[in-house]
Amino acid sequence: MYRCVALLSLAAPSHEPSELASAARIELPAGRVLLDEEDVTERIRSPEVSRAASWVAADPGVREAMVARQREIMADGDWVAEGRDIGTVVAPGADLKIFLTADEGERARRRAAELGQPQESVLADQQARDRRDTEREHAPLRPSDGSVIIDSTGLDAEQVIARIAALARGPRERF
Repeated sequence: MYRCVALLSLAAPSHEPSELASAARIELPAGRVLLDEEDVTERIRSPEVSRAASWVAADPGVREAMVARQREIMADGDWVAEGRDIGTVVAPGADLKIFLTADEGERARRRAAELGQPQESVLADQQARDRRDTEREHAPLRPSDGSVIIDSTGLDAEQVIARIAALARGPRERF
């Protein structure tokens, strides 16, 4: 959702991000992301949008609008939500909260492969984003109280999914 606001901000830099966030119509049907009825699922994953998402996420007005929208969506049924503040701000009372991590080299390697970009530039962008997100005043990136921390370094997607599914089905244990 923050990526959607970032996309809007890049297209309309003279507008306040908080105003764009408040007016944006974001829908999440079946693994897709619609922004004002346009499918932006792929566009919001660009490096430029990723960098801008971290910046707009630091804006308290954007955060207020997005948290309200996320809570509204999650109030209607069972959800699996991902984001850097879902467990700490949006849904601190969730039944299961997972803080998924990996060492920075692994994360950069995965993202570089996804984007088809040099790992060194992806790593530099990632480090800057992590620094901004952990040091921001409003909702800094950190594990939430009661979250299960899963270090996915060296694991493939199926192994991570299996661990999360096991946690959802049974007693909590740390990996």
